[in-house]
Amino acid sequence: MSVTLSNRETEGVVLCEVEKPEFKTNSILDVLPFVYSESQIKIAQFMAEYYGCSLGEALNLVVPFERVDSRVHGNDNPPVIPAKAEIQLKEYTNVTITLSSIQIQALDFIRSHPVSLLFGDTGAGKSEIYMCRMDEVLREGKRALLLLPEISLTPQMQERFERHFGDAVVLWHSKMTPKQKKVTLSKILDGSARIVAGPRSALFLPIDDLGLIVVDEEHDESYKSSSRPRYNARDMAIYTGSVLKIPVVLGSATPSLSSYAKYPFYRLRGGYYHAKRTFVFEPSIEALTPSLDRAIEKNHEGGHQGIVFIPTRANFKSIRCESCGNSIECPFCSVGMSLHRNVRALKCHYCNYTEILPRLCPKCHSGHLVTSRLGTAEAVEHFEKQFPDIRIAQFDRDIITTQNKLIKVLKAFNNREIDLLVGTQMLSKGHDYHDITLAIVMGIDNLLSQADYRARERALSLLIQIAGRSGRKNSSTVIVQSFNESFFRNYLDDYETFLKDEQRLREGRYPPSKKLARLLYAHKNGLKAKGEMEAAVAILRGFCEIEIIGFGASPIEKIGSKYRFQILLRSGRSTDLIRAVRSVKSPLCEIDMDPIEFT
Repeated sequence: MSVTLSNRETEGVVLCEVEKPEFKTNSILDVLPFVYSESQIKIAQFMAEYYGCSLGEALNLVVPFERVDSRVHGNDNPPVIPAKAEIQLKEYTNVTITLSSIQIQALDFIRSHPVSLLFGDTGAGKSEIYMCRMDEVLREGKRALLLLPEISLTPQMQERFERHFGDAVVLWHSKMTPKQKKVTLSKILDGSARIVAGPRSALFLPIDDLGLIVVDEEHDESYKSSSRPRYNARDMAIYTGSVLKIPVVLGSATPSLSSYAKYPFYRLRGGYYHAKRTFVFEPSIEALTPSLDRAIEKNHEGGHQGIVFIPTRANFKSIRCESCGNSIECPFCSVGMSLHRNVRALKCHYCNYTEILPRLCPKCHSGHLVTSRLGTAEAVEHFEKQFPDIRIAQFDRDIITTQNKLIKVLKAFNNREIDLLVGTQMLSKGHDYHDITLAIVMGIDNLLSQADYRARERALSLLIQIAGRSGRKNSSTVIVQSFNESFFRNYLDDYETFLKDEQRLREGRYPPSKKLARLLYAHKNGLKAKGEMEAAVAILRGFCEIEIIGFGASPIEKIGSKYRFQILLRSGRSTDLIRAVRSVKSPLCEIDMDPIEFT
């Protein structure tokens, strides 16, 4: 509905009918042709309660149904599907999938559990199992939702599903134009879209006859929202499945420890690829060494492709003065500015503030400025100078800013128009090319040494994922710059053993055996933010069921001119945490349940 609030027109949602109050009220200006189903409201209410946001913030994520011919679609009864959609239901399958005996066992397993984890090695055929399970759901007259990390919406995944399901597949993601979203939404509402694929926002689309949710790469951190409400789409998918009474399938080659410990899993070993993969560890800091150059040159001479992983995009993480030690930081954030040499500028990757690259140190005015921490652009520049005959492309969020650019670069790589891809974690996401025979992993020790209880899990998972892009057809070499060879070698071929060992290490301290919550306070007046945090600590000390692990200034104390403070809480039960954080009444407080980053 449309109403007047504070002398401006705004939209609202009717949740229930109440008696008319004694005070004066405004009339409803217009009844809009949108409605939330009972299940959508229930899901939004859970999100508001668990993640500590308002119901309005939760409903703002949900795409409502539309009224059609005075009849409401979006009650929890399936609407009548137009004749066009009925024709598509009969003809959607274009390619027959043949499963191996092991895949058939995996399919039987996920059929028999309301929530299941498909723990499958890279190339073991998880996608084929997903599609066969979707076939069954579609034959029941229902639809399926495939959740993917945002940057996994690759042309390959789209082509694979469209080849099998034809026009019954639609994609939904943030890179779509408003017109594309409108067309896609109309297909979802009229029932002609039977398979919906997209990132976390796709979970809140108005699919009224949903019969299956698949969360691919369930370990991926992009499922966790970094802004309010800070929900985890994987966990919300599982809750949605319980509300709708439909199965949920999680899938990953490196599943999160929380999913491994909580849900029944099927271990899908092996795969289609039997080429040998050799790991070579170079005890080195993150650096462009002669041995890396030789490996790239040799690989190119053999007529093969390669990838180079670097944790940092742009040129360098920071720039500092050799004379006085001053690091050039963002004036609005307490972080170093990143060098973008192609535009001769420094840029803050937190608030996007940009300034011209200085020739002299702003503090002591010397010209001895040096850089630290290698970035993708710097590596590309180095390799282009070293190997003018090798076609090199940068593959990170500075370059891949749209879906079309992603498609263009991956298509060029697939067509052998690019010999070497240099990128960040985007390299590990769902790219299936058969002639990558060299993978170089730099800076993995930076991830392993982070002050984060998940550091070991994140570093090992990333290494396995990146290594898995190579050796699909021919034997490959994976070069890892690390001083921690013994740790990685112990688990490279047995991620499940790592999960078991890690679970024992975290027992009684960290998830999955314990629950965490983080309270964030931010304000331009640092003393005000600190005061609100300290007042909350005093209240929280009255709850004996929770433990205050620590509190104080955030590791990155200032972002966007706001000073930031935080409190980290731990408990054995979510309900105890929720009750405690609900007791803290402050407009400056933002709740982060089940946090995955702590900076």
